Amino acid sequence: MSLKISSLDHLVLTVADIPATIEFYRDALGMTAEMFRPADGSERWALNFGTQKINLHQAGREFDPKAHQPTPGSGDLCFLSEQPVDDWITQLETLGHDIEEGPVKRTGATGPILSIYLRDPDGNLIEISNVMGF
Repeated sequence: MSLKISSLDHLVLTVADIPATIEFYRDALGMTAEMFRPADGSERWALNFGTQKINLHQAGREFDPKAHQPTPGSGDLCFLSEQPVDDWITQLETLGHDIEEGPVKRTGATGPILSIYLRDPDGNLIEISNVMGF
């Protein structure tokens, strides 16, 4: 029997400022912030979208186990949206966020995508994409 992974549940971003990160992902990308308490009783923050989430670790106070070298700004994330990337450009620029590149054609996990790129408060590269049939 061959074992295989079926989906992504969550990923972790190490960030310099949790409130600034929450504000960006909530206001610019429409995610929902959630405080949760794991079994150890501590308070942690996550960003929810669809059926996935991004757990946030405060730089210097990461939870074990953690990445070998947890560093703010080392992420490169691609998010899919059903809204056209041109609508995202308008909204993001209205909110004062610079589009670094795009729209450009790329290849996603399931085929062609049309993408735009910007940075979050830590400098992580954020890609917002539409699935396309080029």
